[in-house]
Amino acid sequence: MTQPLPSILFLCVHNAGRSQMAAAFARTLGADKVVVHSAGSAPGEHLNPAVVEAMREVGIDISSEAPKRLTEAMGLEANVIVTMGCGDACPVYPGKKYLDWELQDPAGQPVDVVRAIRDDIRTRVADLIQELVKSS
Repeated sequence: MTQPLPSILFLCVHNAGRSQMAAAFARTLGADKVVVHSAGSAPGEHLNPAVVEAMREVGIDISSEAPKRLTEAMGLEANVIVTMGCGDACPVYPGKKYLDWELQDPAGQPVDVVRAIRDDIRTRVADLIQELVKSS
């Protein structure tokens, strides 16, 4: 009997920057080893263009993604919920493992600042994927 894949939910307020980058890295680095969702408690209208550009620079195209509203199902299905600057705006689901990543908000930042945020996220996601795959 096969074990279900670990599920990660990357959660922020607008789902237009940090959580989108994290989800894209998790899909790329985790490939067929994890299930990935990203969402926002108050999603924006579109992705941050500097975030799209910074991800394209590392070979990941997220231009077709759109901010998504958090659903109850996403929260309940996730094994790990990674919050990014949403504080009290993000709901809490009992029994879930929570990680709160304090990351600078890329909103309104030039692409050179977004690159540093992107690289920090990539490192954190790689570590998380490694931990989840090892423990599953």
